[in-house]
Amino acid sequence: METTNGPLNRKLRMALTGGGQGSFIGRVHATAAVLDNRAELVAGALSSNPERAKASAPAYDIKPDRAYGSYQEMFEAEAALPESERIDFVSIATPNFTHYPIAKAALEAGFNVICDKPMTFDFAEAEQLVEAVEKSGAVCAISHNYTGYPLVRQAREMILSGELGEIQAIRSNYLQGWLRTRLEETGQKQAAWRSDPSKSGAAGCYGDIGTHAYNLARYMTGMLPEELSCHLRIFEQGRALDDYGHTVIRLENGGLLTVTASQISHGRENDLFIEIDGTKKALSWRQENPNEMMVRENGKAHQLYTRDPNAPYMNELGASACRLPAGHPEAFFEAFANIYRFAYDDMIKRSQGEDFEKKNTIYPNVYDGAEGMYFIQQCVASSKDNGAWVPMKYDKARR
Repeated sequence: METTNGPLNRKLRMALTGGGQGSFIGRVHATAAVLDNRAELVAGALSSNPERAKASAPAYDIKPDRAYGSYQEMFEAEAALPESERIDFVSIATPNFTHYPIAKAALEAGFNVICDKPMTFDFAEAEQLVEAVEKSGAVCAISHNYTGYPLVRQAREMILSGELGEIQAIRSNYLQGWLRTRLEETGQKQAAWRSDPSKSGAAGCYGDIGTHAYNLARYMTGMLPEELSCHLRIFEQGRALDDYGHTVIRLENGGLLTVTASQISHGRENDLFIEIDGTKKALSWRQENPNEMMVRENGKAHQLYTRDPNAPYMNELGASACRLPAGHPEAFFEAFANIYRFAYDDMIKRSQGEDFEKKNTIYPNVYDGAEGMYFIQQCVASSKDNGAWVPMKYDKARR
Protein backbone atom coordinates (compact mmCIF):
# COMPACT_ATOMS: atom_id res chain seq x y z
CA MET A 1 0.00 0.00 0.00
CA GLU A 2 3.00 2.32 -0.18
CA THR A 3 2.52 5.51 -2.15
CA THR A 4 5.21 7.21 -4.14
CA ASN A 5 5.74 10.06 -6.54
CA GLY A 6 7.01 7.46 -8.98
CA PRO A 7 8.58 8.42 -12.28
CA LEU A 8 6.74 11.76 -12.44
CA ASN A 9 9.49 13.22 -10.20
CA ARG A 10 7.62 16.45 -9.43
CA LYS A 11 4.63 17.70 -7.51
CA LEU A 12 1.22 17.45 -9.12
CA ARG A 13 -0.24 20.85 -10.00
CA MET A 14 -3.67 21.57 -8.50
CA ALA A 15 -6.46 23.99 -9.32
CA LEU A 16 -9.30 24.76 -6.92
CA THR A 17 -12.86 25.77 -7.78
CA GLY A 18 -14.76 27.24 -4.86
CA GLY A 19 -13.07 27.94 -1.57
CA GLY A 20 -13.42 31.70 -1.68
CA GLN A 21 -13.89 34.00 1.27
CA GLY A 22 -16.08 32.39 3.94
CA SER A 23 -15.66 28.85 2.61
CA PHE A 24 -15.00 25.90 4.91
CA ILE A 25 -14.64 22.90 2.63
CA GLY A 26 -12.48 24.66 0.05
CA ARG A 27 -9.83 25.32 2.65
CA VAL A 28 -10.05 21.68 3.76
CA HIS A 29 -9.43 20.51 0.18
CA ALA A 30 -6.48 22.86 -0.19
CA THR A 31 -4.93 21.69 3.10
CA ALA A 32 -5.51 17.98 2.53
CA ALA A 33 -4.18 18.10 -1.03
CA VAL A 34 -0.74 19.32 0.02
CA LEU A 35 -0.43 17.53 3.36
CA ASP A 36 1.97 14.90 2.01
CA ASN A 37 3.93 17.41 -0.12
CA ARG A 38 2.94 15.65 -3.32
CA ALA A 39 0.99 18.52 -4.87
CA GLU A 40 0.94 22.30 -5.02
CA LEU A 41 -2.00 24.66 -5.49
CA VAL A 42 -1.14 26.85 -8.47
CA ALA A 43 -4.46 28.03 -9.92
CA GLY A 44 -8.00 28.72 -8.89
CA ALA A 45 -11.46 29.97 -9.76
CA LEU A 46 -12.41 30.52 -6.15
CA SER A 47 -15.88 32.03 -6.48
CA SER A 48 -18.72 32.44 -8.95
CA ASN A 49 -18.21 36.18 -8.44
CA PRO A 50 -15.13 37.11 -10.52
CA GLU A 51 -14.07 39.94 -8.22
CA ARG A 52 -14.38 37.79 -5.10
CA ALA A 53 -12.60 34.95 -6.88
CA LYS A 54 -9.54 37.08 -7.57
CA ALA A 55 -9.64 38.75 -4.16
CA SER A 56 -9.55 35.33 -2.49
CA ALA A 57 -6.43 34.16 -4.34
CA PRO A 58 -3.77 35.69 -2.04
CA ALA A 59 -5.08 33.63 0.89
CA TYR A 60 -4.02 30.53 -1.08
CA ASP A 61 -0.78 32.03 -2.46
CA ILE A 62 -2.19 31.79 -5.98
CA LYS A 63 -0.42 34.23 -8.28
CA PRO A 64 -2.59 36.91 -9.92
CA ASP A 65 -2.09 35.58 -13.45
CA ARG A 66 -3.58 32.21 -12.41
CA ALA A 67 -6.41 33.59 -10.29
CA TYR A 68 -9.31 33.22 -12.70
CA GLY A 69 -12.74 34.79 -12.73
CA SER A 70 -14.51 31.59 -13.78
CA TYR A 71 -13.82 27.90 -14.21
CA GLN A 72 -14.40 28.24 -17.97
CA GLU A 73 -11.68 30.86 -18.19
CA MET A 74 -9.38 28.75 -16.05
CA PHE A 75 -9.67 25.55 -18.07
CA GLU A 76 -9.23 27.38 -21.38
CA ALA A 77 -6.15 29.23 -20.15
CA GLU A 78 -4.59 26.23 -18.41
CA ALA A 79 -5.10 23.93 -21.40
CA ALA A 80 -3.25 26.48 -23.54
CA LEU A 81 -0.18 26.41 -21.28
CA PRO A 82 2.78 24.12 -22.02
CA GLU A 83 2.36 20.64 -20.58
CA SER A 84 5.20 21.40 -18.16
CA GLU A 85 3.18 24.22 -16.58
CA ARG A 86 -0.53 23.43 -16.81
CA ILE A 87 -2.52 21.91 -13.98
CA ASP A 88 -2.85 18.15 -13.53
CA PHE A 89 -6.16 18.12 -11.65
CA VAL A 90 -8.94 20.28 -10.32
CA SER A 91 -10.66 20.03 -6.94
CA ILE A 92 -14.34 20.98 -6.92
CA ALA A 93 -15.51 22.54 -3.64
CA THR A 94 -18.65 24.33 -4.79
CA PRO A 95 -22.41 23.87 -4.21
CA ASN A 96 -23.98 20.69 -5.60
CA PHE A 97 -25.63 22.17 -8.69
CA THR A 98 -22.27 23.28 -10.11
CA HIS A 99 -20.38 19.99 -9.68
CA TYR A 100 -21.35 18.40 -13.00
CA PRO A 101 -20.64 21.31 -15.37
CA ILE A 102 -17.28 21.97 -13.71
CA ALA A 103 -16.25 18.30 -13.68
CA LYS A 104 -17.37 17.77 -17.27
CA ALA A 105 -15.45 20.82 -18.47
CA ALA A 106 -12.34 19.68 -16.61
CA LEU A 107 -12.48 16.19 -18.08
CA GLU A 108 -12.99 17.54 -21.60
CA ALA A 109 -9.93 19.74 -21.09
CA GLY A 110 -7.92 16.66 -20.12
CA PHE A 111 -7.66 17.24 -16.38
CA ASN A 112 -8.24 14.80 -13.52
CA VAL A 113 -10.97 15.60 -11.01
CA ILE A 114 -11.49 15.39 -7.26
CA CYS A 115 -15.08 16.36 -6.54
CA ASP A 116 -16.92 17.06 -3.33
CA LYS A 117 -20.01 15.02 -2.51
CA PRO A 118 -22.81 14.56 -3.41
CA MET A 119 -21.21 14.16 -6.82
CA THR A 120 -23.85 15.89 -8.93
CA PHE A 121 -27.23 17.64 -8.72
CA ASP A 122 -29.19 14.52 -9.68
CA PHE A 123 -28.74 10.95 -10.89
CA ALA A 124 -29.13 11.87 -14.56
CA GLU A 125 -26.08 14.12 -14.29
CA ALA A 126 -24.24 11.37 -12.41
CA GLU A 127 -24.76 8.93 -15.27
CA GLN A 128 -23.49 11.51 -17.73
CA LEU A 129 -20.43 12.14 -15.58
CA VAL A 130 -19.65 8.42 -15.47
CA GLU A 131 -19.71 8.42 -19.28
CA ALA A 132 -17.46 11.50 -19.40
CA VAL A 133 -14.92 9.88 -17.06
CA GLU A 134 -14.92 6.65 -19.04
CA LYS A 135 -14.45 8.57 -22.29
CA SER A 136 -11.62 10.71 -20.91
CA GLY A 137 -9.70 7.97 -19.11
CA ALA A 138 -9.08 10.45 -16.28
CA VAL A 139 -9.03 9.89 -12.53
CA CYS A 140 -12.20 11.04 -10.80
CA ALA A 141 -12.23 10.74 -7.00
CA ILE A 142 -15.13 11.74 -4.74
CA SER A 143 -14.38 13.20 -1.33
CA HIS A 144 -16.31 10.82 0.89
CA ASN A 145 -13.51 11.64 3.27
CA TYR A 146 -14.58 9.42 6.17
CA THR A 147 -13.34 6.43 4.18
CA GLY A 148 -9.83 7.79 4.72
CA TYR A 149 -9.66 7.16 8.47
CA PRO A 150 -7.14 4.41 9.35
CA LEU A 151 -9.54 2.38 11.51
CA VAL A 152 -12.26 2.56 8.84
CA ARG A 153 -9.80 0.98 6.43
CA GLN A 154 -8.69 -1.45 9.13
CA ALA A 155 -12.33 -2.51 9.55
CA ARG A 156 -12.84 -2.82 5.80
CA GLU A 157 -9.96 -5.27 5.49
CA MET A 158 -11.13 -7.25 8.55
CA ILE A 159 -14.65 -7.53 7.13
CA LEU A 160 -13.67 -8.37 3.56
CA SER A 161 -11.26 -11.05 4.81
CA GLY A 162 -14.10 -12.75 6.72
CA GLU A 163 -12.94 -12.00 10.26
CA LEU A 164 -16.43 -10.89 11.29
CA GLY A 165 -18.16 -13.74 9.46
CA GLU A 166 -21.24 -13.03 7.36
CA ILE A 167 -22.48 -9.47 7.80
CA GLN A 168 -26.13 -9.49 8.81
CA ALA A 169 -26.92 -6.06 10.26
CA ILE A 170 -25.45 -2.58 9.77
CA ARG A 171 -26.57 0.60 11.52
CA SER A 172 -25.03 3.75 10.05
CA ASN A 173 -25.98 7.14 11.47
CA TYR A 174 -24.97 10.75 10.95
CA LEU A 175 -26.48 13.20 13.43
CA GLN A 176 -26.11 16.98 13.52
CA GLY A 177 -28.08 19.76 15.18
CA TRP A 178 -27.01 22.92 13.38
CA LEU A 179 -30.28 23.26 11.43
CA ARG A 180 -32.57 22.88 14.44
CA THR A 181 -33.80 26.40 13.63
CA ARG A 182 -34.30 28.11 10.26
CA LEU A 183 -30.67 29.20 10.04
CA GLU A 184 -31.07 29.63 6.28
CA GLU A 185 -33.29 32.66 6.91
CA THR A 186 -30.47 34.54 8.66
CA GLY A 187 -28.28 34.79 5.56
CA GLN A 188 -25.91 32.04 6.68
CA LYS A 189 -24.33 30.98 3.38
CA GLN A 190 -23.84 27.26 4.05
CA ALA A 191 -27.38 26.80 5.35
CA ALA A 192 -28.91 28.85 2.54
CA TRP A 193 -27.72 26.81 -0.42
CA ARG A 194 -28.10 23.45 1.34
CA SER A 195 -31.78 24.14 1.96
CA ASP A 196 -32.46 25.45 -1.55
CA PRO A 197 -33.77 22.75 -3.96
CA SER A 198 -32.41 24.67 -6.95
CA LYS A 199 -28.88 24.40 -5.55
CA SER A 200 -28.84 21.32 -3.32
CA GLY A 201 -31.01 18.96 -5.38
CA ALA A 202 -33.90 16.73 -4.37
CA ALA A 203 -32.67 16.13 -0.81
CA GLY A 204 -31.36 18.34 1.97
CA CYS A 205 -30.03 16.56 5.04
CA TYR A 206 -30.05 13.22 3.23
CA GLY A 207 -28.04 14.56 0.31
CA ASP A 208 -25.61 16.39 2.56
CA ILE A 209 -24.85 13.78 5.24
CA GLY A 210 -27.10 10.77 4.60
CA THR A 211 -24.92 9.98 1.60
CA HIS A 212 -21.89 9.88 3.91
CA ALA A 213 -23.56 7.35 6.22
CA TYR A 214 -24.61 5.16 3.28
CA ASN A 215 -21.22 5.35 1.59
CA LEU A 216 -19.41 4.48 4.82
CA ALA A 217 -21.46 1.30 5.23
CA ARG A 218 -20.87 0.27 1.62
CA TYR A 219 -17.16 1.03 1.84
CA MET A 220 -16.52 -0.83 5.08
CA THR A 221 -18.57 -3.94 4.31
CA GLY A 222 -18.79 -4.26 0.53
CA MET A 223 -22.39 -5.42 1.00
CA LEU A 224 -24.64 -4.84 -2.00
CA PRO A 225 -28.14 -3.36 -1.64
CA GLU A 226 -31.29 -4.85 -3.19
CA GLU A 227 -34.09 -2.44 -2.27
CA LEU A 228 -34.95 0.26 0.24
CA SER A 229 -37.78 1.90 2.13
CA CYS A 230 -37.26 5.51 3.23
CA HIS A 231 -39.03 8.14 5.28
CA LEU A 232 -37.80 11.71 4.95
CA ARG A 233 -39.20 14.51 7.09
CA ILE A 234 -39.17 18.31 7.29
CA PHE A 235 -39.51 19.06 10.99
CA GLU A 236 -38.72 22.78 10.79
CA GLN A 237 -41.92 24.26 9.37
CA GLY A 238 -41.46 26.11 6.08
CA ARG A 239 -38.17 24.46 5.15
CA ALA A 240 -38.08 23.25 1.53
CA LEU A 241 -35.93 20.13 1.96
CA ASP A 242 -35.68 17.29 4.47
CA ASP A 243 -33.86 17.83 7.76
CA TYR A 244 -34.30 14.25 9.01
CA GLY A 245 -34.55 10.81 7.42
CA HIS A 246 -34.43 7.08 8.08
CA THR A 247 -33.96 4.28 5.55
CA VAL A 248 -34.10 0.49 5.78
CA ILE A 249 -32.13 -1.30 3.06
CA ARG A 250 -32.47 -4.99 2.27
CA LEU A 251 -29.08 -6.35 1.31
CA GLU A 252 -28.30 -8.90 -1.37
CA ASN A 253 -27.31 -11.50 1.23
CA GLY A 254 -30.54 -11.06 3.21
CA GLY A 255 -29.07 -8.72 5.80
CA LEU A 256 -30.35 -5.28 6.76
CA LEU A 257 -28.72 -1.84 6.64
CA THR A 258 -30.35 1.14 8.34
CA VAL A 259 -29.28 4.71 7.60
CA THR A 260 -30.39 7.59 9.83
CA ALA A 261 -29.45 11.20 9.16
CA SER A 262 -30.47 14.27 11.13
CA GLN A 263 -29.63 17.95 11.18
CA ILE A 264 -32.14 18.84 13.91
CA SER A 265 -30.80 16.79 16.86
CA HIS A 266 -29.87 19.07 19.77
CA GLY A 267 -26.22 18.96 20.78
CA ARG A 268 -25.06 16.76 17.92
CA GLU A 269 -22.16 18.15 15.92
CA ASN A 270 -20.72 15.68 13.39
CA ASP A 271 -21.76 12.45 15.05
CA LEU A 272 -21.20 9.86 12.35
CA PHE A 273 -21.13 6.38 13.85
CA ILE A 274 -21.55 2.85 12.56
CA GLU A 275 -22.21 -0.56 14.10
CA ILE A 276 -21.70 -3.76 12.12
CA ASP A 277 -22.91 -7.19 13.24
CA GLY A 278 -21.35 -10.33 11.78
CA THR A 279 -21.91 -13.98 12.61
CA LYS A 280 -18.47 -14.20 14.27
CA LYS A 281 -17.86 -10.70 15.67
CA ALA A 282 -19.29 -7.19 15.75
CA LEU A 283 -17.56 -3.82 15.58
CA SER A 284 -18.38 -0.16 16.10
CA TRP A 285 -16.62 3.09 15.16
CA ARG A 286 -17.38 6.77 15.79
CA GLN A 287 -16.04 9.64 13.70
CA GLU A 288 -15.82 12.03 16.65
CA ASN A 289 -13.46 9.55 18.34
CA PRO A 290 -11.80 8.17 15.21
CA ASN A 291 -8.67 6.64 16.71
CA GLU A 292 -10.58 3.92 18.56
CA MET A 293 -12.71 1.01 17.34
CA MET A 294 -14.52 -1.55 19.49
CA VAL A 295 -14.65 -5.22 18.45
CA ARG A 296 -16.94 -7.57 20.39
CA GLU A 297 -17.36 -11.35 20.51
CA ASN A 298 -19.71 -13.22 22.84
CA GLY A 299 -17.92 -14.81 25.78
CA LYS A 300 -14.74 -12.80 25.32
CA ALA A 301 -13.49 -9.49 26.64
CA HIS A 302 -14.24 -6.53 24.39
CA GLN A 303 -11.29 -5.53 22.23
CA LEU A 304 -10.46 -1.84 21.89
CA TYR A 305 -8.45 -1.24 18.72
CA THR A 306 -6.44 1.96 18.74
CA ARG A 307 -4.82 3.53 15.70
CA ASP A 308 -1.23 2.27 15.82
CA PRO A 309 0.64 1.70 12.55
CA ASN A 310 3.25 -0.46 14.33
CA ALA A 311 0.86 -2.74 16.23
CA PRO A 312 0.72 -6.38 15.09
CA TYR A 313 -3.08 -6.28 14.96
CA MET A 314 -3.11 -3.55 12.30
CA ASN A 315 -3.55 -4.83 8.77
CA GLU A 316 -1.83 -3.37 5.72
CA LEU A 317 -4.75 -1.22 4.61
CA GLY A 318 -5.19 0.32 8.06
CA ALA A 319 -1.49 0.89 8.69
CA SER A 320 -0.94 2.46 5.27
CA ALA A 321 -3.48 5.18 6.10
CA CYS A 322 -1.50 6.28 9.20
CA ARG A 323 1.00 9.12 9.33
CA LEU A 324 1.72 9.42 13.06
CA PRO A 325 2.87 7.02 15.80
CA ALA A 326 0.31 5.72 18.28
CA GLY A 327 -1.06 8.21 20.77
CA HIS A 328 -0.81 11.22 18.45
CA PRO A 329 -4.38 11.74 17.19
CA GLU A 330 -4.99 11.62 13.47
CA ALA A 331 -8.28 13.09 12.38
CA PHE A 332 -10.24 15.00 9.75
CA PHE A 333 -7.48 16.59 7.66
CA GLU A 334 -5.42 13.40 7.55
CA ALA A 335 -8.41 11.28 6.55
CA PHE A 336 -9.31 13.78 3.85
CA ALA A 337 -5.71 13.73 2.65
CA ASN A 338 -5.87 9.95 2.23
CA ILE A 339 -8.42 10.42 -0.56
CA TYR A 340 -5.89 12.64 -2.34
CA ARG A 341 -2.92 10.47 -1.46
CA PHE A 342 -4.19 7.36 -3.19
CA ALA A 343 -5.83 9.21 -6.07
CA TYR A 344 -2.43 10.76 -6.80
CA ASP A 345 -0.97 7.31 -7.43
CA ASP A 346 -3.49 6.76 -10.21
CA MET A 347 -2.99 10.25 -11.62
CA ILE A 348 0.72 9.50 -11.92
CA LYS A 349 0.00 6.17 -13.61
CA ARG A 350 -2.27 7.92 -16.08
CA SER A 351 0.39 10.55 -16.82
CA GLN A 352 2.83 7.73 -17.64
CA GLY A 353 0.35 5.94 -19.90
CA GLU A 354 -0.06 3.06 -17.46
CA ASP A 355 -3.28 1.22 -16.72
CA PHE A 356 -4.89 1.78 -13.32
CA GLU A 357 -7.87 0.33 -11.49
CA LYS A 358 -11.09 2.17 -12.32
CA LYS A 359 -13.73 0.63 -10.05
CA ASN A 360 -12.25 -1.20 -7.09
CA THR A 361 -10.21 1.72 -5.81
CA ILE A 362 -9.19 2.47 -2.22
CA TYR A 363 -10.62 5.97 -2.62
CA PRO A 364 -14.28 6.62 -3.57
CA ASN A 365 -14.57 6.99 -7.33
CA VAL A 366 -17.10 8.18 -9.92
CA TYR A 367 -19.07 4.92 -9.68
CA ASP A 368 -19.39 5.32 -5.91
CA GLY A 369 -20.49 8.90 -6.48
CA ALA A 370 -23.12 7.81 -8.98
CA GLU A 371 -24.40 5.16 -6.58
CA GLY A 372 -24.72 7.88 -3.96
CA MET A 373 -26.87 9.91 -6.32
CA TYR A 374 -29.00 6.85 -7.08
CA PHE A 375 -29.40 6.36 -3.32
CA ILE A 376 -30.71 9.94 -2.97
CA GLN A 377 -33.08 9.52 -5.92
CA GLN A 378 -34.52 6.25 -4.63
CA CYS A 379 -34.86 7.54 -1.05
CA VAL A 380 -36.81 10.57 -2.24
CA ALA A 381 -39.02 8.39 -4.47
CA SER A 382 -39.72 5.94 -1.64
CA SER A 383 -40.50 8.68 0.85
CA LYS A 384 -42.93 10.37 -1.55
CA ASP A 385 -44.73 7.01 -1.82
CA ASN A 386 -45.10 6.63 1.97
CA GLY A 387 -41.99 4.48 2.36
CA ALA A 388 -42.74 2.07 -0.50
CA TRP A 389 -40.00 -0.44 -1.30
CA VAL A 390 -38.01 0.62 -4.39
CA PRO A 391 -35.02 -0.99 -6.15
CA MET A 392 -31.50 -0.07 -5.02
CA LYS A 393 -29.37 -1.93 -7.56
CA TYR A 394 -26.90 0.31 -9.34
CA ASP A 395 -25.33 -2.09 -11.80
CA LYS A 396 -22.17 -0.11 -12.56
CA ALA A 397 -21.21 -0.25 -8.87
CA ARG A 398 -21.44 -4.06 -8.80
CA ARG A 399 -17.87 -5.21 -8.63
